[in-house]
Amino acid sequence: MGLLVQPERHLWWTDCPARGKLTPPSRGETALALRTAPTERQLRIGFELRTLRERSGLTVQAAGEVIDMGRVHLTHAENGRTPISAERIRTLCRTYGVTSSTFTDALVSLAESNGKGWWSSHKSQLPASALDLAELEAEASGLRLYESLFLPGLFQVEGYTRAIFEASDTVSSAAEIDTAVRFRQERQCVLTAERPPYVHAVIHEAALHMRFGGAEVMHQQLLKLVELSELPHVDIQIMPFTAVAVSALTTPFCHIASHDSALETVLLEHPAQSMFLHEEGTLAKYRRQFERLRAAALPAIDATVIPVKHAARDSLGLVQHVLYTLQGAQA
Repeated sequence: MGLLVQPERHLWWTDCPARGKLTPPSRGETALALRTAPTERQLRIGFELRTLRERSGLTVQAAGEVIDMGRVHLTHAENGRTPISAERIRTLCRTYGVTSSTFTDALVSLAESNGKGWWSSHKSQLPASALDLAELEAEASGLRLYESLFLPGLFQVEGYTRAIFEASDTVSSAAEIDTAVRFRQERQCVLTAERPPYVHAVIHEAALHMRFGGAEVMHQQLLKLVELSELPHVDIQIMPFTAVAVSALTTPFCHIASHDSALETVLLEHPAQSMFLHEEGTLAKYRRQFERLRAAALPAIDATVIPVKHAARDSLGLVQHVLYTLQGAQA
């Protein structure tokens, strides 16, 4: 408790294993205050280092001695509460038997990042999970999404997003709604970035029928869906009501791959608390689940194929059918 109340009294030499052996922090590390609210990126570094250490069988004390870092200091690093230098990360990876230079470089990249981007201006206005997602998306090489009742945030038009937040309990005032809508729209810049991630979305047909914002907004939204599918790095599949029941056995999720797929994260969003999952067993489960969803869904939207050449049933045909019913509702 005292470390949080009076962080200036926590000095780096108190963590040294041998009294009188002063081990100053490496470049990029801080020795005084501990982070009270680490970001997802900072937590991820610690998670990976702790996982590697435990697999190697080394204790915190033994691993700390390898890099001249005290047991308490390394524990804080493994909890994301204090930074750790690139040099020490590379040494630990070698010690833990890591053979993938891509993986080691990925951890170093996380450690060297300052975590700042366009999302930083929203730091005091939005929950940390929203900022963490934007940072993850900015570094992503691939995004795999499954949605059952909503269209993915990266695909939403402004009116659709606004209708969602107006019906939500997560934001209340008009100013908060404006901020949330603006933030979600700004997230979409990743789709037109210089090196955009490959985005593969499976969307349940139910989401096409949920009229957030009314028929006119939904008409605009579905046209946007077809437009986005024309991007070479975006694939959108629709899961029809008649598909096998695999989609009923899972909740919406976002699988994020970054750093040449050396790092993966699964995000489960919930109004109360979002969860970022990293365990290999969990990641493998969601990789398999997405493959099942992809296989059960209709072929991806392909607006370049003329209607008469479409398969008897595909994603574009289903979207066009819903668009037709929306036109009737507006008439």
